[in-house]
Amino acid sequence: MKKNVLILGGSSAIGMGSIKIFLNNNWEVHAQYNKNNSELKKLQLNNKMLHTYKCNFTNLNEINKFTKKIYKKKICSIVNLIGYVDNINYQNSDIKSLVKSLTINAIVPIMIEKKILPYMIKIKFGRILNASSIGVKYGGSEFTYNYSFAKHALEYIPSYLRKLTSKNILTNILRIGFVKSKVHKTIKGKNIKKRINLIPMKRQAMPSEIAKTIFNLSSEHNTYIGNEIVTIAGGE
Repeated sequence: MKKNVLILGGSSAIGMGSIKIFLNNNWEVHAQYNKNNSELKKLQLNNKMLHTYKCNFTNLNEINKFTKKIYKKKICSIVNLIGYVDNINYQNSDIKSLVKSLTINAIVPIMIEKKILPYMIKIKFGRILNASSIGVKYGGSEFTYNYSFAKHALEYIPSYLRKLTSKNILTNILRIGFVKSKVHKTIKGKNIKKRINLIPMKRQAMPSEIAKTIFNLSSEHNTYIGNEIVTIAGGE
C-alpha cells in the first residue's frame, strides 16, 4: 500500500506539525491550504514527498477542481484540520454566517472524505480523522458560536462509517484543547492567561504534541481505535 495522506488545513500550526511528522515517517503528504502557504512552500522546497494545493472552501469551482486532483492520488488517510472562526457571537449569528461556518468547517471536508472513501474500501485500509474542539464540550467562547456549532456537527459519525471498521477503515474525532497558535490572537475577547488557568495542566499544548496524536490515530500505527471521540486537552 502506498502511504498517501491528505491534510486539510495544512498551513495551520497543527497542520504544519502533522505534515512534518508524516513526512518523517515516509508518508507522501498532500496538504490543502487557503491563503497562508509561505511555510508550506519552504518545507516543500526540501521535500519532494510534500504536495500543496490551494483551495478556498467557499468557492465551488475550486472545490471541484481540488477534489478531482486529489481523487487520483490514492489517498488512504485523511486528516481534517480546517478551523474557520468568524468572531460572530450567538446573538449576532444569522443563517448566512452559520451556513458559511458549517460549509467550511464540516460540509466540504465531509464531501471530500466521501469522494475518497471508495478507494479506501477497495484497498481495505483507511483512516479518517476530523479535528473538533474542546469548546464543543463547554459551549464554546463568546465569539466562536458558529465555529463551535460546526465542530459539534462534525463530531457526528454516521452508521455507515461505523460499519466500515470491519473493512479496516477507522473514523475518529480528535477533540483538541487550547493550543499555542497565532489563531487565538484573532479571536475577540480572548484572554490567554485566563484561558490557560482553566486547564488542569496550566499550560497550552504545543502543536507538535497534537501532531503526534494525529499521526498515531491516522496512520498504520492505529490498529484498533475507531468511532471514538478522543480528547487531548490537558485534563479539561
